[in-house]
Amino acid sequence: MSEQTSTAAKIGNVVVWILQIVLAVEFVRNGYSLFTDQFVAKFDDIGFGQWFRYLTGTLEIAAAIGLLIPRICGLAALALAGIMAGAAFTEVFLVTNGGFKGAMMPLIYVVWALVIAVYRREQILGVLKLVRK
Repeated sequence: MSEQTSTAAKIGNVVVWILQIVLAVEFVRNGYSLFTDQFVAKFDDIGFGQWFRYLTGTLEIAAAIGLLIPRICGLAALALAGIMAGAAFTEVFLVTNGGFKGAMMPLIYVVWALVIAVYRREQILGVLKLVRK
């Protein structure tokens, strides 16, 4: 690997870590907000019950923490992409007054998380190798 490629890889790694940290902070906040009364009505609209609000908040916080652990950060990013894809689907099809406007932020998070997952694909493959053993 040339020195220029090595420098670019280091810069890319730093940028992705910054993205991961910012996304982790955002999802700790988002997950915590699901434990407040702020989203009771929205989860009533969804129709799965309030237990689903607590589950979603717990999953968001767990994935946010996972973004900060080098070995599992890629899987955590995939998990967040899945959670946010579900949120976007829910906004479009299940939430009253949600629609595509309500799905925009979750879709932005999906793209953000997938960028991290693609960059961290070696970590994902490493974990999968461990699981297969």
